[in-house]
Amino acid sequence: MTESNQTLKEKFTAFINKHAEIWKFLKFTFTGASTSVLEMIVFAILQYGVFRSLNEVPVTDSPVLSFLGIEYKGYMYSYFISAVIGYAAAYIMNRKLTFKADANPVLSTILYTIMVIGTIIFNTWFGAFLGTVIQNKGYDSVFIVMLTKLVVMTVPTLWTYPLNRFVIHRKKKPTE
Repeated sequence: MTESNQTLKEKFTAFINKHAEIWKFLKFTFTGASTSVLEMIVFAILQYGVFRSLNEVPVTDSPVLSFLGIEYKGYMYSYFISAVIGYAAAYIMNRKLTFKADANPVLSTILYTIMVIGTIIFNTWFGAFLGTVIQNKGYDSVFIVMLTKLVVMTVPTLWTYPLNRFVIHRKKKPTE
């Protein structure tokens, strides 16, 4: 029985080695799903608990936010804080588990921070903009808001996987 298990383990290892890039993407996806659950929970707590009273409070002190279509403080705060927590957890998991990066951790952290700042700005704008549309149209049910959050979280995968894989969490080239 141990021999057949070892054979199965060897077959699995050979498959992983042969399809390394697919395996990394699957791990990235799993990490993303795990940290997305964390982000969704934090968002729900903030949106329907902590900042509930601000969901109809207009952002009146910022012409920039108003220009961007962000009208309500509760949505903006909930999207921003939940995204920061989700991306921090994703950084740690992807560096350690997904890519097993050994590139300079300071440089990786700086590059990741730059990517995340851009992504959080996008997520905060896109989410708060959609939250404003939902609020103004009267579709602000928990289901619609959480579905919108899921969509907003998924869009950045278009740039976060390639940047994480090929720029931020690199492996040093083996010395020959």
